[in-house]
Amino acid sequence: MALTSGCAVNRATANVDNPAALNGLKTMYVSKLEPDGRGINVLIADKLRTRGYTVATGTEKPLDVDALVTYKDKWMWDITMYMLELTITIRDPKNDFPLASGNSFHTSLTRKSPTEMVDEVVDNIFKQGK
Repeated sequence: MALTSGCAVNRATANVDNPAALNGLKTMYVSKLEPDGRGINVLIADKLRTRGYTVATGTEKPLDVDALVTYKDKWMWDITMYMLELTITIRDPKNDFPLASGNSFHTSLTRKSPTEMVDEVVDNIFKQGK
């Protein structure tokens, strides 16, 4: 029985430590993970731009932005590679203190595309920040 039943698990969470600071942001920088060859940093930057932010991305940490955005992605294989988990953290660029973070976790049966995972995490962060 255990071999025939799939495990359908999903989780989407967000935590905003300082809503006032989050609401005052205008410019952000998405710090690209060195091993990321899938362009997740670009997906995150594009999603933040749709929310009206001025966003740059790359591997150099700028000093002239309101927030630094970091992320961690985890991938799994089940017939094809898929994103199992994505965590995005919005940080104060002066001290790396987290202002807000969000996480999305979807197993194979509830999998989403990387764009959908980014959308889910970013949307949940800003819902919590209201």
